[in-house]
Amino acid sequence: MNAPESGLILDAVDRQIIRATQAGLPLVPQPYHAVAAQLGLAAGEVMARIERMQAAGIIRRIGLVPNHYALGYSANGMTVWDVADDRAEAMGEQVGRLAFVSHCYLRPRHLPAWPYNLFAMVHGRSRQEVAGKVAVIAALLGDACHGHDVLYSSRILKKTGLRLTD
Repeated sequence: MNAPESGLILDAVDRQIIRATQAGLPLVPQPYHAVAAQLGLAAGEVMARIERMQAAGIIRRIGLVPNHYALGYSANGMTVWDVADDRAEAMGEQVGRLAFVSHCYLRPRHLPAWPYNLFAMVHGRSRQEVAGKVAVIAALLGDACHGHDVLYSSRILKKTGLRLTD
């Protein structure tokens, strides 16, 4: 993989680091040190290369990806909202700051079948719990919202990051 927009070209060591971390970082107190030891590199070199790949946009983010089902959150609903366009961005920022919203974003409407432009993922141990959180969002959106729905997950489809095949 190359990143023509940044000019950064991955070398063999970069590829080793990606391969060593693509299934997740080791669950140890110093994961980058563990990756470095696995590859026979200095921890500082591993961290510097990861920072360089982040700066180049090859690695966009490093984050925790929880398995909500394993944590007991089996009622996971993507809430979708029809919010006034002139207020959607500001309202979306407020919804995204709610502690129980894991991610929130705007998407274009596809009228007439799909009037929703604001999406917010809500997790709960029951649909009743999710309904309570949806009510909080509805109250926050107030008259800026013209309708909403909740699309519950029925299974985990994908939770992976960058994968190199060569």
